[in-house]
Amino acid sequence: MSTFTVPGAALDFELSDEGGEPVVQLHGLTSSRYRDRLLDLDLGIGLSGTRLLRFDARGHGRSTGRAVPEDYRWEVLADDLLRILEEVFPGEAVHGVGPSMGCATLLHAITREPQRFSALTLVVPPTAWETRVAKAGDYLAAAELVERDGMAAFVEVGRAAPRPPATVEAPETVPDVREELLPSLLRGAALSDLPAPEAVARIGVPTTVLAWTEDPAHPLRTAERIASLVAGSELVVAATPAQAGQWPRLLHEQVVAVHR
Repeated sequence: MSTFTVPGAALDFELSDEGGEPVVQLHGLTSSRYRDRLLDLDLGIGLSGTRLLRFDARGHGRSTGRAVPEDYRWEVLADDLLRILEEVFPGEAVHGVGPSMGCATLLHAITREPQRFSALTLVVPPTAWETRVAKAGDYLAAAELVERDGMAAFVEVGRAAPRPPATVEAPETVPDVREELLPSLLRGAALSDLPAPEAVARIGVPTTVLAWTEDPAHPLRTAERIASLVAGSELVVAATPAQAGQWPRLLHEQVVAVHR
C-alpha cells in the first residue's frame, strides 16, 4: 500500500502491475476498495494483464480527509483522480471504472481532461439533473441524523430500505468511513451533480454503462440518459445477482476490445 498527498488529504492506493493497459477503479459514497470487494462491486477482480490502480477516495477507507463538506464535492474528487493518474500513469490514457460516486468522479474528470481516458465503464450512475435535488435533501437529512444519533442510526435506516433485486445476495456492510467525517461526506454529496448533459454528450471514448433495477439512489433513468448522450455507448441492465455477477467479465471484455 502507498499514499499520495492531495490538498487536504492523503489517498491510500494500490497498484496491481501485470503489465498491459492502465485501468483505474473507483468506489461509491461511504464505501472503499475493501468494502466494494465485499459488495461484489470490485469489477477489477480477475482483471489480469493490466496495470490496475485502486484507491480510497478522500475521507473513505484508509485515506484521510477533513470535516469540510466542500472537500467531498464530485469536482474535487475529480481533481484528486486526475492528480493521482498523473502520478501513477503520467501522460497515459487510462480506462476508468467506478460505481455511483466513482462514476460521477469519472464523468467530471473526463469532461475536464478528455485526453486522460481511453474508455469508461460507468457502474450504477447516481441520481442526477432532475432527480438530484430531492436526493440532496436526503443527504442533508442523513447528515443531521448522524450528528444527532450517531452512525448506528444511519446504518439502521439504510438496513430498512428495500434492496435492489440484483444485490439481494450481497452481505450487509457498514460505511467504511470515520463517524466524525460522515456528515461532511454526505453534505459534499448534496452539493454535487453530474456534469451538464451537453458536456457528457461530448465524451468520445468507448463507454459501457452498467445499471440495475429498482434502486431510487441509482435510478435506471440516469443510466439510460447517459447512454443516450454518449454516442456509441452500450447499456447493460441487471435485474438479478447472476446478471450483476457477469459485470467483471464484461469489464474484461471491454478492456480487451478497446486495446486489442
